[in-house]
Amino acid sequence: MSTTTTSQTPESEGPGRPARLIQNEATTEIPVHLLFRDDPDPVSVPLRPTVVGRRQGTGEQPRFRRPTPAKPRSAPQADPDLAERPARVLPGAAGVLAGACGAAGCVATSWWAGVLPPLAAAALRLPAYAGAGLGPAQWAAYAGAGTLGMFGFGGLARGRTGRAWVLGLFGRYRGTVRRTGLMWVNPLLLRRRVDVRLRHWRSEPMPAADGNGVALRVVVLVVWRVRDTARALLGIEDHETYLRECVEAALARVAVETPGGGRGPVEAADSTAAALTRLTAADVAPVGIEVFSVQPVRVEYAPEVAAAMHRRRIAALEAQHRASVLTSVVDSVEDTVTRLTVRGLVELDDYERNALVKDLTVAFCAGRGDQGP
Repeated sequence: MSTTTTSQTPESEGPGRPARLIQNEATTEIPVHLLFRDDPDPVSVPLRPTVVGRRQGTGEQPRFRRPTPAKPRSAPQADPDLAERPARVLPGAAGVLAGACGAAGCVATSWWAGVLPPLAAAALRLPAYAGAGLGPAQWAAYAGAGTLGMFGFGGLARGRTGRAWVLGLFGRYRGTVRRTGLMWVNPLLLRRRVDVRLRHWRSEPMPAADGNGVALRVVVLVVWRVRDTARALLGIEDHETYLRECVEAALARVAVETPGGGRGPVEAADSTAAALTRLTAADVAPVGIEVFSVQPVRVEYAPEVAAAMHRRRIAALEAQHRASVLTSVVDSVEDTVTRLTVRGLVELDDYERNALVKDLTVAFCAGRGDQGP
């Protein structure tokens, strides 16, 4: 059961009742349980939203939905199990000692087999020995001493400040060496050198756009370094190329301010640099690269719009100059007329005042034009 009410016209109202002002309202259905509130056990009735229907032409403003927040863009992720860890290395003295022992073993085996030259035996002050010949025992001794010598000398490596070694064995990451000086590394491991110093890169002109969508060419200076050597070398194919592409992608998402824009040059450059640094650092952080700054060092219009924007800039400068000249002339005329009348030098009516203002304006404008901008 439901009841509806209809709006009445002013003629249907009684003589003592005022006319209704709102005549375009239409009420919706009223639930039954609201008409019988005294019932002991009211029946729950599902309610629909009560909406008052408006007729067109009543001046009601439309309701807009709130903009839904954009979903955050997922950052690229490298292998989560791939992270830099220190590799096991030995001091360089251990490799030198092992190599020396291997060389000494080869010399001793040669003396034992009798194939050591007499001059070498005399130089080493070895006793004369006829030799047992090259048998299986001698060949085994040669193999052992030679292997020890090759492993000892072949594993020697020199670590430098700002450089690191990424080690791998049969395609598996075995650790990173950041030590400096002479050290011994397993010669069976594959070594890849990576620069971990603070580095900078000056880009070539990259495409960008300003806040109005005008095409620009921007040269940026990127200061960065490799923070995680494992992810930088093994997580992606080429971390330097990846950094360049991330900088170009950040330029496509940031509105670069042109010199002479609405804000000052320093404030505009700092704002653009902060946005570029934030976006680029977020993109390259998962692959082991740390970005400190992405600073635009040169901003210019693209060749296809450079001539048009140059003409537009000149026109804007001329308009600004004319506005400043006009303001100066008006101030000068006002000051002159005010001084003449306040000091009582002349008495002017409205017609004479207008004529004086016109003559002074023409004179000042002519003087400004002769001086040039």
